[in-house]
Amino acid sequence: MRNLKTPKLTIVGAGPGDVELITLKAIKALESADVVLYDALVNEELLDYASNAEIVFVGKRLGCHAYTQDQINELIVSMANRYGHVVRLKGGDSFVFGRGSEEIDYAVKFGLETAVVPGISSALGVPASAGISLTQRKIAESFWVITGTTSDHKLSKDVHLASQSAATVVILMGMHKLEEIIAIYQQNRTDDLPIAIIQNGTKNSEQKVIGTISTITKLVSEKNISSPAIIVIGEVVKNTSKLTEYFQEHFDDEFIFQNLNL
Repeated sequence: MRNLKTPKLTIVGAGPGDVELITLKAIKALESADVVLYDALVNEELLDYASNAEIVFVGKRLGCHAYTQDQINELIVSMANRYGHVVRLKGGDSFVFGRGSEEIDYAVKFGLETAVVPGISSALGVPASAGISLTQRKIAESFWVITGTTSDHKLSKDVHLASQSAATVVILMGMHKLEEIIAIYQQNRTDDLPIAIIQNGTKNSEQKVIGTISTITKLVSEKNISSPAIIVIGEVVKNTSKLTEYFQEHFDDEFIFQNLNL
C-alpha cells in the first residue's frame, strides 16, 4: 500500500542520559513518530514514548557499528518514504559531535521535510549535574568543547591550543586518548590543574573521579572509569561546594590541600 504520509525527518536530541532531561518537544516528536532510529547513548526508556513506531537501533557499541553513516542516511530516506515520520534519536544534542547536520543535508536532497529538536548536550548537562560551573567569575571566562577522537581516530589538534588557555576544557569521547591529553597538558603548562572525569553522567550508574593532571591517570585506573565519559579540565572543577563535599568524602585533607589548594 502506498504511504500517504508526508516523508519527514526530525532530528531529536535525547539529552545526556537521565530520562527526565529530555524536552517536551522531543517527547511530542517521539509520540508522533512512525519510525525511530536511535543511537547507543540514548536511554532506551525514552523509546516508550514512541509506542506506535517501528524501532531500529543504528548505534555503535564496543567498536562495532550497527550501520555506517552512509547506511543510516539511506535508511532515513527509505523509511520516511515508506512510513512517513522518521525520528532520529541521538544522545545529548544532535549538533554537538552528533552528525545531525549531515543527516539533515542528506534528507533535504531527497525532498524530505526536516525539523530539529535540540537536546541538552552532555558537555553542558553532565558537568552541571556534578556541580561544575563551566564559567565562573574571576576563574573561567569561557570554555572549549572538543572531541577526543576525530573522524580519522586521532586526538583533535584543538587540545594543544585549549591546554594553553585559561578556559575550562570539556573533552568528549576522549577516554582512549587520556594519556595523550595529559601529556599535552604537562608539555604546555606547569600548574597541576584539577580534572573531573564523569562516566554515565546523569544516570543512576554515574561514576566520577576527581584528581589533577599528575594524579588522574592513576585514579582512573584504580576506580575503573571508562567510556562513555566526559573529561573536564580547569580551575572550576575545584570551585563548587558540591565537589568540595565530594573531595572531603573521598580524599584525605592532605590530598585536598596539596593537590587542589582548597
